[in-house]
Amino acid sequence: MNKKTFFLVSTCSIIAVIGLVIAISFGAKRIPLQVVWDSIFHYEDILEMQLVRDVRIPRVISTAFVGGILGITGAMMQGVTRNPVAEPSLMGITQGATFAIALVGASSSLYGLFGNTAAAFLGAIVSGLLVLGFSMKSARNMNISRLLLAGTALSTFFISMATIIALLTNKSQNLAFWLSGGFRAVTWESVKLVVIVGGLTTLIALFLSPKINIVNLGEDVCIGLGENPVKIRMYTLLLIIPMCAVCVAVAGNIAFVGLIVPHIVRKIVGQDYRIIMPISFLCGATLVIWADVLARLVNQPYETPIGLFTSIVGVPLFIWMVRKES
Repeated sequence: MNKKTFFLVSTCSIIAVIGLVIAISFGAKRIPLQVVWDSIFHYEDILEMQLVRDVRIPRVISTAFVGGILGITGAMMQGVTRNPVAEPSLMGITQGATFAIALVGASSSLYGLFGNTAAAFLGAIVSGLLVLGFSMKSARNMNISRLLLAGTALSTFFISMATIIALLTNKSQNLAFWLSGGFRAVTWESVKLVVIVGGLTTLIALFLSPKINIVNLGEDVCIGLGENPVKIRMYTLLLIIPMCAVCVAVAGNIAFVGLIVPHIVRKIVGQDYRIIMPISFLCGATLVIWADVLARLVNQPYETPIGLFTSIVGVPLFIWMVRKES
């Protein structure tokens, strides 16, 4: 590990820990650190300890995992497509989840059967698989340009349908909050989903990082080294689908994390995805932890959508990246 990488990891780790402490202690109600400690190790059935254990701890765990997963999936997407401005939302996963949320919200019976989290997870899985299916000419032939076109087309369709349903059922405000992202509705069930599904798929992704490295070198080099680039892309994109689905199900649409985090990490640590991917997880977690802290503290006692803060950071960086790449 070179000095730049060590400095980045150390700095992000310290900033993330500070963010986690602030996220648990501060909010509409400030809770002393001693009470936070006691709520973990010496729990009593009082209001402050209930708030820490049942609301704030699940929330900070979710912010860390969701941010990390978004960071690492962005790195994976950019690696296998060899496109520095690629991100997971290009596969229509977020938009499919949004459509599912709008559909379930329009019917009380469907809402009772699924709920928002399950509907978002299923919608994200289905939309990701649809985009992947449309991008393949045959079982052994996947085209990246076709993937991006299919993702754009289906994303537009899903968002349009979700908007129409929301307008007809007077659910526009709920849909707007969902599209802005946030952790308001996080529970311990959400934590179980993001830790089990997200944690397992992230571990698999890290084992896949040497293969992504080879694909990133180019088609000819990859084939020359005895690897099949189409299969590696397919496995990677199939893995990205449940990873993004669980993030959308727990937190809604959080923009730009998967785009800007791996790009910045790659500029600092180089082109080795065995290093880029785990550090993107750490940096993504740090960014979302602090975005959530700001979302809760900027306009107390109300909560600002977290997507606002990631977009404030992401839009200028995205414009700078596009100008630099052109």
